[in-house]
Amino acid sequence: MGLNIEYIDGQTPLSEEEKEGLRISSITTREELDEFEQLNIEKAIQWTFGKKIKTEQLFSEQFIKTLHKKMYGEVWKWAGEFRSSEKNIGIKSYLISVHLKQLLDDVLYWTKYETYEPQELAIRFKHRLVSIHCFANGNGRHSRLIADLIMEKLYHDNFFTWGSANLVHSTDARRQYIQAVRKADELDIQPLILFAKS
Repeated sequence: MGLNIEYIDGQTPLSEEEKEGLRISSITTREELDEFEQLNIEKAIQWTFGKKIKTEQLFSEQFIKTLHKKMYGEVWKWAGEFRSSEKNIGIKSYLISVHLKQLLDDVLYWTKYETYEPQELAIRFKHRLVSIHCFANGNGRHSRLIADLIMEKLYHDNFFTWGSANLVHSTDARRQYIQAVRKADELDIQPLILFAKS
């Protein structure tokens, strides 16, 4: 039967080859996939608890990949590996490493010279990371968790609330989030910062 996913606005479709990377053959629907992914993500969040992460570690390609693998590795074989397919959003797959290196260099500069307030820095990093779209799936959740880790590990502050809602399902909160991301695409970052804090 295979995995049959109905995508909602803002979700990136998986290729047939990427679907074959599913580790749990009993998963056939979006709801089942969401459930297993959420369980895996919760384990990844637990992995971050009590973990001291230095600025240079957090803003490294290795950590970006490791966190994605921790979040999705029990569900997808390709978790933690940069995508090799082209998507409806994001840059060309062969440019991922180059664009990510530029972003990581930029954010190290931002932190060193305090270019932005902590919340704005975290959201700017999150937005650029999700715009690159490093992975076949889970980029939004991955980038939101990294923004939260920036706040907690680097600035010893609270996580964002992200509209106090599950942003995986088609809800008003998700629609507001997608609108805020699209505003950020147009270089207006404030709606995304406000949403993250709401």
